[in-house]
Amino acid sequence: MLKQKPSPESVLIPEQETEAIKKLQQILSLEPAQVKLVASHGEEILIPESVYNLLGQVVRAMASGQAVSIVTHNRELTVHQAADLLNVSRKFLVKLLDEGAIPYIEVGSHRRILFQDLMTYKEQRKVQRRQALKELTQFLQDEGFYEESISDAS
Repeated sequence: MLKQKPSPESVLIPEQETEAIKKLQQILSLEPAQVKLVASHGEEILIPESVYNLLGQVVRAMASGQAVSIVTHNRELTVHQAADLLNVSRKFLVKLLDEGAIPYIEVGSHRRILFQDLMTYKEQRKVQRRQALKELTQFLQDEGFYEESISDAS
């Protein structure tokens, strides 16, 4: 199996392309429609919905001035690749695997994590963090750590 390394290069919008990117963002933000790509020799191809959605995300990010990087992933990730995607140490990820927090398969003596399983865990972790923050904020409000602002009091 070939090892794929994420490209450290990100794409920023050259200043001369700003207007074109903003126009493209306007077009892509309209109701989803069948978008066609037209080659210079006139051949047309319908852009699949998955590509259309990804293109929309990329264009929105670029239009807001963010750098964009696209990294391809195998369906099965090594422990090291999965840890990198979660931005955690390999040791911490192994602990999560041992606890059953993320399912994995064994290929010989090596563990492999399905990309979809990793993304499911990542989303669950995000939801749990938001809930914990919401509960903490409510607790702090209940305990009087937040005071009414001047505009609320008048």
